Amino acid sequence: VDVPPAGAGRSGADPARDLTRAAAVAVERAEADLRRLTERREQAAELRGQRAGHERDHRVAKALSGHLRANNFERWLLAEALDQLVDGASGILRELTSGQYELVHDKGEFYVVDHHDAGLRRVVRTLSGGETFQASLALALALSERLAGMSATAASLESIVLDEGFGTLDAATLDTVAATLENLAARGDRMVGVVTHVPGLAERVPVRFEVHRDARTARVERTGL
Repeated sequence: VDVPPAGAGRSGADPARDLTRAAAVAVERAEADLRRLTERREQAAELRGQRAGHERDHRVAKALSGHLRANNFERWLLAEALDQLVDGASGILRELTSGQYELVHDKGEFYVVDHHDAGLRRVVRTLSGGETFQASLALALALSERLAGMSATAASLESIVLDEGFGTLDAATLDTVAATLENLAARGDRMVGVVTHVPGLAERVPVRFEVHRDARTARVERTGL
């Protein structure tokens, strides 16, 4: 009787090795899938960023298209110019009033913020004569500075002459006006001239050119410093 050799009749496959090979293949596939998912996530993030950029560009283009219409563009420019004008005038008004008033605007209406009254905001129509003069002067000075700054070749306003009908002002208002002009002159950045027939105001001007007339002629006499 022939005796079969040891191990005869068994399959040549090794289950443990087959499982190891299958596991390695599964790991490779999983790693490949993970790489593809990572790449797709990165691509998706990049696309989201591009989309956000396009949406911003769209909003800017839409806003510009609205602003560049004939009426809207003019309105937008005027609004920007008014904002800058009021901001400059507010700084001048704070200086002229020793920090009491600031100037603001809202929907075409001008207001002052009174820091001596807990920051109360009120329309400029409620200001006294002297305070109205201060606000008007601040706006005029700011406007002159804005006009000079609009062009590199524009000359700066180094002097200003005021003829505001001072004879109609009461004594208290006239004193406020005179103090305002003195503060303005003290800034030293421009010469301030005043045309007035009011002796009380003229006396507070350090250098005066007085005009004297008679029936036949007129002469100018300098007084003061």
